[in-house]
Amino acid sequence: DGGEAQEGGDQQPQGLNGMDLIIDGWFHERGELWPGQAMSLQVKKVIDHHRSKFQDVLVFESANHGNVLVLDGVIQVTERDEFAYQEMIAHIPLFAHPDPKRVLVIGGGDGGVLREVARHPGVEEITICEIDGDVIDVSKKYLPNLSKGYDDPRVKVRVMDGAKFMDENKDSFDVIITDSSDPIGPASVL
Repeated sequence: DGGEAQEGGDQQPQGLNGMDLIIDGWFHERGELWPGQAMSLQVKKVIDHHRSKFQDVLVFESANHGNVLVLDGVIQVTERDEFAYQEMIAHIPLFAHPDPKRVLVIGGGDGGVLREVARHPGVEEITICEIDGDVIDVSKKYLPNLSKGYDDPRVKVRVMDGAKFMDENKDSFDVIITDSSDPIGPASVL
């Protein structure tokens, strides 16, 4: 992440504690966005758990989905099936543009969208704007296949609020991809 300064104040996040969702060796996600359904994954071991300036961050090794990133109790990505999401959110808008040169990714701190955008040789500049530098850090450490997009020399990382970044950079990008958290808890303002 190049040591960029983070914005956002000193307030502690109020989201769920991901550790509270691990019961008898299983992580259980039930969210208000998906009434009537739940997602459960068997936990082999907790790899990282801490509170960032913005949210609860949990990474665990699952029994059959590889490493899993959870933010405020919501599964963001699993190593087993991440490609389906990353490929669709990145390639469709890039193929819809006749000549994308400058691409902005808002959110997407795990780096998967960066990885997919970087597969397009005509793209000259890829900027990612992620509010939480901790998401970038844990992804680089525990999700190396996703985060390898950060290694592309075309990538510029900005750790700051995406809305503020957009206000300061109007009309600067050919394609903008928003890969933000689900709009619940602290992310509800998104």
